[in-house]
Amino acid sequence: MDALYTINITLGIIFVLCYFYQYVYLFIAYFGKQKNPPKASPKNLGILIAARNEERVIHNLLDSLKKQSYPKNYYTVFVVADNCTDDTAKIARKMGAVVYLRHSDTKRGKGYALNFLINQIFSDFGGDLFDAFVIFDADNTLDSNFLTEINKTFAIGYDVVTSYRAASNYGDSWRAAGQGMYFIRESRIMNTARMIIGSTTFVTGTGFLFSKEICKKYGGWPFHSLTEDGEFSMHNAVHGVKCGYCGSAIFYDEQATDIRSSWYQKLRWCKGGLQIFRKYLPSLLKGIFSKRFFSAFDMTMCLAPAYILSLIAVGVNILSFIVLFLSGIRPLYLLYTILPIVVSVYFSILLFSIPLTVSEWKHLRASPKKKILYAFTFPIFLFTFIPAALVALFKRVEWKPVSHGKKQ
Repeated sequence: MDALYTINITLGIIFVLCYFYQYVYLFIAYFGKQKNPPKASPKNLGILIAARNEERVIHNLLDSLKKQSYPKNYYTVFVVADNCTDDTAKIARKMGAVVYLRHSDTKRGKGYALNFLINQIFSDFGGDLFDAFVIFDADNTLDSNFLTEINKTFAIGYDVVTSYRAASNYGDSWRAAGQGMYFIRESRIMNTARMIIGSTTFVTGTGFLFSKEICKKYGGWPFHSLTEDGEFSMHNAVHGVKCGYCGSAIFYDEQATDIRSSWYQKLRWCKGGLQIFRKYLPSLLKGIFSKRFFSAFDMTMCLAPAYILSLIAVGVNILSFIVLFLSGIRPLYLLYTILPIVVSVYFSILLFSIPLTVSEWKHLRASPKKKILYAFTFPIFLFTFIPAALVALFKRVEWKPVSHGKKQ
């Protein structure tokens, strides 16, 4: 028992040492001085939307794009209707988007759809018409100043710019709120602090811009893992591409509410994390000993320690439970070693969720009672990644579409 307690304490200390810098980020994000980029002349932007059977929600995104304060003649909306069997393409065309149809039984996933769309645009419009591209998911809706604001950060010299991501259905369930809080934490704390100290930011899935130079350098969109956004971020980090963040470019997207969809998302993200881990960890570790040491360290922390330490802790404690049971010792004693660690981790996560709930109150689309409640369920939501991480080690996971929009 004493040995197990020591192991758990040691794992807890290692975890704190790895992620202490994120609490420094918390302080920097709220008390550091942020520079607001000046007004910028509009650049020509191509809006990229990969959609599969999104007829219930895509009109909301296209409508919010129509209402942008950005000059209408400086952006064009493109939609790839990827293996659609509904009216996604018809709705998108009716609302003014340039639509391409894609059908493939083998190359499935958002990464393949985006690469197809970019190649079609370059073929039909040339490689120099657009200065940059902005990626959205079909369930997104944008603040009316989104393009105006993100263009400002692009204009000061960043080849990649990510934005502020919030949940459109934050109040629907503790699962939706948990995922929404995760993205808000990444935006408001992590990426804000990274911008202040001049480090590179992390791209999360949607609502981000990349220049035509990056597109040409990478040969379109060559990222096809289960988490192509994380792969894009790691690729930028190891190749020295500094990514910016624009907190005033705000958009909302829909989070999974039911158990099945939420579980699949976690499983896909964990499996995708393993794919990226194998591909980029050696380069990131090498980067830690270069002039890009802090960005490489930060991105490495996004990949490895939490996953590895959680799996080690679960494995050790499950094995101990079995040994205690076979030895005739009550398994309840195992709580003696586990509970202090779980409680300490729970409250350490609250150090993020409570101030975020207060500072981002207006962006949390829920009743006041639910906003307060979900600040305390956020740590529990993060704990649910542990079984998904364990299953992802052994289970084959393939990309499949997640349904958006409530059925009427």
